[in-house]
Amino acid sequence: MRHRIDGYKLGRLTQHRWALFRNLLVGLFRHERIETTEAKAKAVRGLADHVITLAKRENLHARRQVLSLVPDREVVSRIFDTIAARFSDRPGGYTRLIKTGVRHGDAAPMVLLELVDRPEAPTDGDKKGEKKEKAPKAEKGQAGAGGKKKKREKAATASA
Repeated sequence: MRHRIDGYKLGRLTQHRWALFRNLLVGLFRHERIETTEAKAKAVRGLADHVITLAKRENLHARRQVLSLVPDREVVSRIFDTIAARFSDRPGGYTRLIKTGVRHGDAAPMVLLELVDRPEAPTDGDKKGEKKEKAPKAEKGQAGAGGKKKKREKAATASA
């Protein structure tokens, strides 16, 4: 039974664990998507939801509380300006975990931790359509056989 066992220790000392959580939060709010292990993602998603809930209050005390968890002023201003505004009408559940497989080195389960209403970046497929089209390839009979015929003709003239 798991009575009175709360939180994730992750095999680290308290200071190291909190430093890890701060770094993961900064990365998550800066890029809005990070890839990490499943245990770390499950440990930090509650903090990420709490940070967004604090940012929705938009007062000085909430900003200072978020700054204690996310030590990057640029990221904190982004949280309060854009991210909290996006989630203003959402009551909770701001993050999502997407399983991506296992890490090659130690087979640790890896996940993508991302914000739910993340704006989609333009994909490479859209850019390919804008490029100019390639010139059509020559017909199969001319390109493949033509090269072989020329080599045969050169070999025949050289031997004669």
